[in-house]
Amino acid sequence: MSFDLVLFGGTGDLAWRKLMPALFQAFRHGTLPQHGRIIGVGRDDLSDDQYRAQIRARFDDVELAKRPSAEEFSRFAALLEFVRMDLSRPDDYARLTAALAQRHADTVVMYVATAPSLFTTVCEQLAVAGLNTPQTRVVLEKPLGHDLASNRAINEAVLKVFGEKQVFRIDHYLGKPAVQNLFALRFGNALFEPLWRREHIANIQITIAEELGVEKRGAFYETTGALRDMVQNHALQLLCAIGMEPPINSHADAIRDEKLKVLRSLKPWTPEALTQDVIRGQYSAGTIGGSPVAAYREEAGVSPQSHTETFVALRTEISNWRWAGVPFYIRTGKRLAGRDARIVVNFRPTPHAIFNSQIGVANRLVINLQPKDGLELHLLAQGQNNRQSTSASAQTLLPVQLDLDFDKRFGTERVGAYERLLLDVIDGRLNLFVRSDEQIEAWRWVEPILEHWKNDMQGPRLYAAGTWGPSASSAMIARDGYCWAEEC
Repeated sequence: MSFDLVLFGGTGDLAWRKLMPALFQAFRHGTLPQHGRIIGVGRDDLSDDQYRAQIRARFDDVELAKRPSAEEFSRFAALLEFVRMDLSRPDDYARLTAALAQRHADTVVMYVATAPSLFTTVCEQLAVAGLNTPQTRVVLEKPLGHDLASNRAINEAVLKVFGEKQVFRIDHYLGKPAVQNLFALRFGNALFEPLWRREHIANIQITIAEELGVEKRGAFYETTGALRDMVQNHALQLLCAIGMEPPINSHADAIRDEKLKVLRSLKPWTPEALTQDVIRGQYSAGTIGGSPVAAYREEAGVSPQSHTETFVALRTEISNWRWAGVPFYIRTGKRLAGRDARIVVNFRPTPHAIFNSQIGVANRLVINLQPKDGLELHLLAQGQNNRQSTSASAQTLLPVQLDLDFDKRFGTERVGAYERLLLDVIDGRLNLFVRSDEQIEAWRWVEPILEHWKNDMQGPRLYAAGTWGPSASSAMIARDGYCWAEEC
């Protein structure tokens, strides 16, 4: 199968950091289809060889094991071409038309890795140029809009010129191996699914924590914030994967239908819940790894009076038969105590205790997303110091865990998130991409929080960089009698 992959924003940050390294790994693994071509698009006046040289230089920043040798890059570079375009100028699309006409690839992927304000323009101009053929697929990066209205406007404009099955709205968290194994854990094994319900689960926690600040993206982050950047997409997609009912099969729409039901079942916000169950924070100066770091308001491109949140913690519920009454806690932030993305499923205690226990949470399943990738099952077991005990009530159980590290188990067989998703786009598999009605429901649920914050003059709570966020986050979960995993 022949393919052309067009990278709008081919000289941008996402292309350098994520897309090109992922494409090279697919090339190295032999999974990138043969007869392919990768066309970078940008404003720079570059020849093909100059573009290849820029890409080669950027690979010096990739972790050592993923860097190409000179011979490997020479073969990979043969796939790379460059087309100079100003995406706001209709006449420039003729250059892309001419490049694609050099051969008629079986599949053409248009990856729009640009500012969201250009999504509509690019799609409309592709249609004007006659490049929205049945063989064309378009990939849209997040954030897809700034609120519900802008998301609707973008989707409506895109769907005027492309069919829904041609639009791949990417959320790279769905491509993470641990998320794939969450689906396998639930729907490929008989062990956990009977327990995956309110009768056995006390609460579920989703944490996406970063040590990094906003780096050089202060101006972008000022208009985005943690709620739009992480909760509306990544965190809610993880919640859907945890909470959805088993689909009737593994087809894309069967999976996405079940995720949509979860989003529609999220408990509506009330004024009281918006005040008590949503915590926003912003990092102040602190210490990361023993080194001092600046406050968010001191970052380049950030207003000294900024009310933009760099941390969000919230409590919600899925109002359906399976999950009624089970709290779901979501937490994400920058400049936190560690880089840690995980899902923690806390099971209920035994209904009648016959042993002593030294810990509050008896059983929990931890799905590690980053930097570690794998599963942990926490149990209680009898320690050797109990050998002389004759009474069960006198015996003390101690915590033990089963730990499955996917990187150690599967090694070089592991496929990164963007690598998997790019291959899925080329092959036309929509399972791991977000449908437009999912996005609408996610924005509909998030929008009351945004409206509440507009009228909240108090602003975000400050927290010192290098901590786990505002103390109000711990107080919120403590009202239910629970604690965040690292605090228990």
